Amino acid sequence: MANNGNANGNVWQFKGNTATSDAAAVALRKLVFKMFRNYNLNSGKPILAPSPGDPSASPSFLTCPVAEEAVAAAARSGMANSYAPSPGILKARRAVADYLNGELPAKLKEEDVYITGGCNQAIEIVIDSLAGNSVANILLPRPGYPHYDARALYSCLEVRKYDLLPQKDWEIDLDGLEAAADENTVAMVLINPNNPCGNVYSYDHLNKVAEIARKLGIVVISDEVYKHVVYGDRPFIPMGIFASIAPVITLGSISKGWVVPGWRIGWIAMNDPNSILKSTGVIQAIEDCLDLTPQPSLILQEALPDILEKTPKEFFDKKIKAMRHSVEFSCERLKDIPCLFCPKKPESCSYLWVKLDTSMLVNIKNDFEFCMKLVSKEATQFNGSIANLQ
Repeated sequence: MANNGNANGNVWQFKGNTATSDAAAVALRKLVFKMFRNYNLNSGKPILAPSPGDPSASPSFLTCPVAEEAVAAAARSGMANSYAPSPGILKARRAVADYLNGELPAKLKEEDVYITGGCNQAIEIVIDSLAGNSVANILLPRPGYPHYDARALYSCLEVRKYDLLPQKDWEIDLDGLEAAADENTVAMVLINPNNPCGNVYSYDHLNKVAEIARKLGIVVISDEVYKHVVYGDRPFIPMGIFASIAPVITLGSISKGWVVPGWRIGWIAMNDPNSILKSTGVIQAIEDCLDLTPQPSLILQEALPDILEKTPKEFFDKKIKAMRHSVEFSCERLKDIPCLFCPKKPESCSYLWVKLDTSMLVNIKNDFEFCMKLVSKEATQFNGSIANLQ
């Protein structure tokens, strides 16, 4: 038991909140920086430590000059020095609605969109808004993005997992998805394009997911942050197309598409043509959560319409070409590493998802130990264990 006393015999009535430690323990950043601490500063080797999902440090993946100028112009304008309204400024919300509408049969309006500090804050707000029931649970993909697990744990929302099937191009195990739910299930998370597996779901598969969500009476949280990082042949289909079947909350940001994760600007979009999210109080809960959290930078909000509307197609084409080259190169080099195997060449995302065969290694028990030793011996960092490399 911790000693809460001091030298004078006083007993302090406070202590740290262990819920934060429990949640942070499953967060990707916690794992990455834990491995980084294992690096020998005296090794003389420069560390190759890619930040999770962030290629922006590479000169091959610089952002668009249009985006940079939009931010600079917003800063110079003198119009972005005040506080922003909790849901975001109207022109930013309108620009996101226009950006997402595309082929959506039920078009979004500006009031259906909320601006957030990146996609991670969007995740936190949506999870918190659904966590009011003490016995509620949420369905998360396995493998998946650990921030969902961390936030659900912090918000006391039970996590249940459904599997992605490598032998079926990482499609969702639909039978397993349905079996994991019960009368206390409130939502499922769908990541498309998928992080970390790199697959893109077909129209038919997403339609089946929507039908299951309707049968279960749950909302689909669709994480679409990688929609502009698709370099395979299968086109991206937004889950909002199926919102007439089951309500869909779309999460997104410019972090991956524009290669600017440090700018921290994202959104929540309510695809709710049947007003289910409104009648169940979810929209009100999200708006209340927004009143409790810091607003994203007004400079970025002012710049967002120009970023979304004026970025030339050539920027994305160039980035996708570089991504495709990196994937081809990496998969080819993997053939020379017997203990690592890639189940499927990715079509999207900025990860290469591999399987580790520990039987071919000496004194390596699991994927986490492999990654830790790789850092200490070779100054190269992988994201293992939480990513289920094994």
